[in-house]
Amino acid sequence: MKCPFCTYAESKVIDSRPTDEGERIRRRRECLKCGKRFTTYEVVETLPIVVVKSDNSRQPFDGEKLLNGLLRACANRPVSLETLQGVVDDIEAKLQSSLDREVSSKYIGELAMEKLKSIDEVSYVRFASVYRQFKDINSFMEELSKLLKEK
Repeated sequence: MKCPFCTYAESKVIDSRPTDEGERIRRRRECLKCGKRFTTYEVVETLPIVVVKSDNSRQPFDGEKLLNGLLRACANRPVSLETLQGVVDDIEAKLQSSLDREVSSKYIGELAMEKLKSIDEVSYVRFASVYRQFKDINSFMEELSKLLKEK
């Protein structure tokens, strides 16, 4: 790490501790040439996830967009915002841990439906009805029948 005072390239770490959020590491360093101390922060670098839409357009993954869709599906249902934020975080972590930098919106929707199914079945059916774009009552009933068979 280059010293901000004398630009010498070598320094030693005096103290190292996580920040409040645990997302970064704060390090106190001392320059080996001039002896002055300075602070650096170490952050994990994440690669952007690109979502491939059904029309083959591409856009960066947006957790807020997914959260808004889940919130609409869970409107007037006993599902907390913290639970839904946890779902979004889990999905984003799964996407980050995969080696694919491009994922289809269909895959993200399937992950969201899988999580919703175990949280609230009504919200799951609401999300599925928009996501799968049920054309008529029969396709809607087929999804409900699958849900009932799983129980």
